[in-house]
Amino acid sequence: MITAEGRLLRTAAFDLTRKLTGINWFLVLLISLLAAVGALSLYAAAGSFAPYAKPQLIRFVAGFAIMLAIALVDIRLIARVAWPLYFAALAMLALVLRFGSVGLGAERWLSVGGIALQPSELMKLALVLALAHWFHRASWERIGNPAFLVPPLLTILAPVALILKEPNLGTAVIVLAIGAAILFAAGVRLWNFGLAAALLGVAAPIAYAHLHAYQKARILTFLDPARDPLGAGYNILQSKIALGSGGLWGQGFMHASQGSLDFLPEKQTDFIFTLFAEQFGFIGSLALLSLIALIVFTAIAIGLGSRHQFGRLVAFGIGVNFFLYAFVNVAMVMGVIPVGGVPLPLVSYGGSALLTTMAAFGVLLSVQVHRNVEFASQQQESL
Repeated sequence: MITAEGRLLRTAAFDLTRKLTGINWFLVLLISLLAAVGALSLYAAAGSFAPYAKPQLIRFVAGFAIMLAIALVDIRLIARVAWPLYFAALAMLALVLRFGSVGLGAERWLSVGGIALQPSELMKLALVLALAHWFHRASWERIGNPAFLVPPLLTILAPVALILKEPNLGTAVIVLAIGAAILFAAGVRLWNFGLAAALLGVAAPIAYAHLHAYQKARILTFLDPARDPLGAGYNILQSKIALGSGGLWGQGFMHASQGSLDFLPEKQTDFIFTLFAEQFGFIGSLALLSLIALIVFTAIAIGLGSRHQFGRLVAFGIGVNFFLYAFVNVAMVMGVIPVGGVPLPLVSYGGSALLTTMAAFGVLLSVQVHRNVEFASQQQESL
């Protein structure tokens, strides 16, 4: 005779099995492959597992466990903690300005028990969840009401202002772009974006005047890298040389001349793609970019398969976030846009970026697992 406790355990085991089989294991495979590319690149950057590849692999294992744990959490529970998570991330951004650690002229980290945390990384995920929660039951008519858009606009601009204050222009622009992408996906009218673009155009000269000296130097170097080849233009010139030396097939693993001779700066973080391209050439770079594109397309496909708007917006936001970081990093090292200190997700060395990226993928997998759930009708009313 089966007891009540036995039936409860059987039900729990069945529910766990159902959720595990509902995980998009193809996406998990793609994520693991990209992380493996990162580990190999970090090994090549130092010529050994220390000091970059080994800690990165340990972080990935921890992040992998976090990702699978979050994937099993009901997406409705994640929706309920969206705003508390957002305000916690906002408070951490404010604390960075008062207690943050300084690096390369910017305050971007909080040290907690000897562990460096970058709140702006957490904010990217928190912003996606908060905006998805705001819009997930909004009607077309309600979204067209300008008053309804004021709270989400403030939700976007508050972290952007704090991140700019650090200063971290590259991340601030990406956070702003993520917010704009969610607004677009939610159905905000196009004329609103036209008005915002016009206002940004008017404000651009004023904003430039208030940039820090190193930020102005990055813009001027982008326009003419040769103006200061041994100073501000050194990084991008060396990056272009390394990209060109890779040729079609590359110089081979651990045989990158620019990287091995330490001409290539920050090769474990901002310029990790350049190091990879020099070793594996155009063909290898194309394969890496295809892998990144597959992850983005899979995220969008998960969103399209969700029956609830919250899942669709969250999946879209996470996909856009991942795409923007990859695009900005690759465009930056190619000299297409100014250098902005943006890492290549899952490839560049860094703890906060890797763990928050894995947490975001956990939320994305939860959208897949719980794509058919029904949200309580009172949830939007509480807004």
